[in-house]
Amino acid sequence: MKPNLLYIHSDQHSPSVLGCYGDPVVQTPHLDSIAARGIVFENVYCPSPICVPSRMAMLAGRHPHELEVWTNDQILDSSIPTLAHAMGAGGYQPVLIGRMHSNGPDQLHGYTDRPVGDHGPNHVGGSGVTHGILAGTAGPGRVSLEKSGPGQSAYEVHDDWVTAAAVDYLNQAGLQKRSGFEPEPFSLSVGFMLPHQPFVARREDYQMYEGRIARPRIETPYSDDLHPYFKSWREQCGIIEVDDEEMMRSRTAYYGLVTAMDRMIGKILRALKENNLIDNTLIIYMSDHGEQIGEHGLWWKQTFYENSAGIPAIISWPGVLPEGERCRRVASSLDFNATMLDALEAPPLPNSDGRSLLPLLKGEDDSWEDVAFSEYCTNLGCLHRMVRQDEWKLNYYHGQPTQLFNLEEDPDELIDRSDDPACSEIVNELTAEVLDGWNPQEIQRKLEERSNDKGILTAWAKNTQPEDRYRWQLKPEMNFLDES
Repeated sequence: MKPNLLYIHSDQHSPSVLGCYGDPVVQTPHLDSIAARGIVFENVYCPSPICVPSRMAMLAGRHPHELEVWTNDQILDSSIPTLAHAMGAGGYQPVLIGRMHSNGPDQLHGYTDRPVGDHGPNHVGGSGVTHGILAGTAGPGRVSLEKSGPGQSAYEVHDDWVTAAAVDYLNQAGLQKRSGFEPEPFSLSVGFMLPHQPFVARREDYQMYEGRIARPRIETPYSDDLHPYFKSWREQCGIIEVDDEEMMRSRTAYYGLVTAMDRMIGKILRALKENNLIDNTLIIYMSDHGEQIGEHGLWWKQTFYENSAGIPAIISWPGVLPEGERCRRVASSLDFNATMLDALEAPPLPNSDGRSLLPLLKGEDDSWEDVAFSEYCTNLGCLHRMVRQDEWKLNYYHGQPTQLFNLEEDPDELIDRSDDPACSEIVNELTAEVLDGWNPQEIQRKLEERSNDKGILTAWAKNTQPEDRYRWQLKPEMNFLDES
């Protein structure tokens, strides 16, 4: 019998803030329980350290430059088949509940139902949202650190709705099974907003960590010696210096948000178990990218440091895959796309760059190549691409110095080896890998074209006010900070 699939995808979860990844303070018993029954991956990377390009790449199994989706306001071409299309072609009725962050009229991209949508407009230029007192805190700006602490973010309310809908879906599947009908295997994707900023957690979760969270392990002061990208990024976002109170409030709230999300996942796992569905269900947990939470003097994502480009990834498949193991092989989230399709006996995506992990995990094939790519390109001149190959990570910044780190010797990425004469050959080899099929000048041209196209789409949506068919209605009053 084909398995069920429960695919849980969070937003902006640093792999370092998880019990099964070694954090001694954070409380994540439910994610840790998935890990105990499955495999924890220690070297998985997102296709892009920003939401939309990472998510669309994961859906389509292709890198952002192949999809021409690099920024959060670009649209995935609906003619490109996705993970959901392939699952449908394989006999499933794929359902998505919650976060996908796709732009444009296609809010399903192959899913057959979506009971809870995103909080933002379906269309570029559509009616936006206001976070009330937390206005501005969802983006990369100092205000997200200033307005942090105990309270409530609408994103957490959204995820409450997502959790309730996911539990209801599983209860319905269990009811059908108990009624004597043999249900078709299900494919359920659950998209959480948490633990994405605002760095605001409900008081009970905030107080759980108040006074218990350490400072960042890697505190990098602002100086003229910083890499030019990080120097300008910190200036642009107002984080040249962050005072201790803001830093610790934000870190404390982030831990609280991780625990809040874990509690929601626990409710979904409980429904899976109570409806006697868990033994035939492949469970996959991943995030779209990480979160710096002050490491290297940085916040949010938008970098290739491990806290940002690295993601947590856990697989559990009872009776099929090993339990309680760890995998240190280098992989991309695109590989998890291919793995899900392989497990569900669905057709592979014809142009996907993803590789199924199943032969490796089952011990049937040890020819896995330890390589993963990530890219970050914007209309503001960022043309960046990373390759992780074996123990090496090379970060290419078009028009700026390259970085090279040996992650076996230097897991904290403190020693840039790009100018080390002993590493000149590896720099040349990995730079050639980065630039193979990836042309920064051509990408810049396409970004400019897309920016011009966006002007028409934005004006159209503002003037015509198209219906948002799949949208969860965020209300400003859902956001607040508790009084001191």
